[in-house]
Amino acid sequence: MAEAETKGSKPNIAAVTARIVTVLAILLSLYQLYTAGITALTALVQRSIHLGAILCLAFFLTVPFKNARKDRLTVWLILDWLMIAASVACTVYICYNLDALFERQGDWLFSDTLVSIVGTLLVIEACRRVIGPAMALICCLGILYALFGPYMPELFEHKGYTIERIATTLWLTTEGVFGLPIGVAATFVFVFVLFGAFLEVMGGGAFFIDLAYALTGRFSGGPAKTSVLASGFMGSVSGSAVGNVVATGSFTIPMMKKVGYKPHVAGAIEAAASTGGQLMPPIMGAGAFLMAEFTNISYLTIIKVALMPAIMYYLTVLLFVHIEAQKLGLKGEAKENLPKAFKVIREGLPFLVPVGILIYVLVSNYSPMMAGFVAVISTVFASLIARVIKLLVHSDGGLRESIASPYFIVKQARDILDALERGAKNAIMVSVACAAAGIIVGMVTLTGMGLKFSSMVLDLSLGIELLALLLIAVASLVLGMGLPVTASYIVLATLTGPALLDMGVPLMVSHMIVFWYSQDSNVTPPVSLASFAAAGVAGANPMKTALTSWKLAKGLYIIPIVMAYRPLLGVGENFEINHLEVYLTAAATTLGLVAFAAALERYFFRKATWFETLLFVAAALGLFWPSYWTDIAGAMCLGAVLVLQKLK
Repeated sequence: MAEAETKGSKPNIAAVTARIVTVLAILLSLYQLYTAGITALTALVQRSIHLGAILCLAFFLTVPFKNARKDRLTVWLILDWLMIAASVACTVYICYNLDALFERQGDWLFSDTLVSIVGTLLVIEACRRVIGPAMALICCLGILYALFGPYMPELFEHKGYTIERIATTLWLTTEGVFGLPIGVAATFVFVFVLFGAFLEVMGGGAFFIDLAYALTGRFSGGPAKTSVLASGFMGSVSGSAVGNVVATGSFTIPMMKKVGYKPHVAGAIEAAASTGGQLMPPIMGAGAFLMAEFTNISYLTIIKVALMPAIMYYLTVLLFVHIEAQKLGLKGEAKENLPKAFKVIREGLPFLVPVGILIYVLVSNYSPMMAGFVAVISTVFASLIARVIKLLVHSDGGLRESIASPYFIVKQARDILDALERGAKNAIMVSVACAAAGIIVGMVTLTGMGLKFSSMVLDLSLGIELLALLLIAVASLVLGMGLPVTASYIVLATLTGPALLDMGVPLMVSHMIVFWYSQDSNVTPPVSLASFAAAGVAGANPMKTALTSWKLAKGLYIIPIVMAYRPLLGVGENFEINHLEVYLTAAATTLGLVAFAAALERYFFRKATWFETLLFVAAALGLFWPSYWTDIAGAMCLGAVLVLQKLK
């Protein structure tokens, strides 16, 4: 009898949990749509409600350990319910006491500290479950660094902070957990992930996949190459790498996964391509406008000199994508096996409307949140119109009876609810990752580690230009953990720009170098918002996606070094552009990037031997070296190894 009760209790607990998760996920999606397109809330309230719901979903859907059971009443199930209750309590505490918290900033109560400690621990535990122990460990190390600052080595020493200061900074301000990363996740990232869910459920996802097959299926890794180009176009006008990821990645990432790319590779390709969008004129993520103000150089001149390096960056990403496709053996399909492009466009035309509206709203300078909101609503209406037209064409009875039939109404309602639920579940990984990243950001900001890294550049570079460039790259990465790209560029230009000027680097070149380096935090672990957003869309591990995108985006590090030593920007006296030098330098550098990518992947036409890999490395060094004689030698070396690859 007892055994029968135990067996009978399994589906009951699972069913109750599933219903709660469904209701909570739908409510979260509706809440996000409301705050995106109807009424904006105070940042701390909006983000805390979002994170509270995400934490509840994370604890509902994951197990604390591999063999823990959640289908019966066990200690682990009780523990999960306690953590869910604590997540709700910590969220309610912020919303209920918001005005009082603002008034007593720094004069915290014991209850403030207690709630902050519990909330921070909940985020770390959710991070451990959803993402893995590595990032959770980094969060813990960041907190320990802030706590034991006086005992650190002299180079990293700081005064240290109390548990109260650390916990309240992380939980009761927008400098920690509720800072920029979760702010990004809780606003336009969520609505764009929701947009992707609606496209998938309503049939738009299938349309874009079929269209991509029709247009690029004949080429090796075609959808991935289409993703790179589309992201470059979108990013050049949107000015947001993360927004670009979730806008174009909603349909490009599923396309890449379908043709054979692993989820983390598909996400990484989208993240690397979207990051390059902020380097592509004319908008450049507001960087061109800021650079014009800082340097007193015309905006037109800046976007002219920025175009060639941006194109080279995209060529590098395309090359990595091509090599990855070759290594995976992703061959193009025969033309007769591909869908007809005209037929696909004709049948899926209603789904082009939401994408067109999305692009129009973004270009019209509306907020990304509003763009996502409009995209979701237009997707619903477009799909309903398409289904009504289909009924009009195929229905034997009257149109009114078909539309009013219970089956049709229930089907539309179920699809909408399914999309709302799926969107919330798809956002769990990226939101938890961003919340955990907020802990790292908070500790970097609190201890002053970001600024300390920047100020050490002058002392540690010893007057060596290459070493200074490498140190600026490290400083930009650390600074990028706590600041958005634009702010990171401003701080780096202020702190490290003079060092480059003292070393003889021209004014605009030094600013362009700093601006390029300020982009790397989008794709470089441990805090890489574009990679985390792409991982959420791809359903991949965020850290694995970040590491792969970092490899794909190596042009972010190489091209700025070339700018410093070679006339890639073509800037001479009075900032006129020497086109011949630009073209020669660009050609040599592009060939160098080809050799570098082949050496890093150890593959071009086939897997490279160690001797061939060394030849690729030698070719890259020769083509990057600031001399036309070494360019010739490097090009000859590259030609020789390509002949070896082709002949064998």
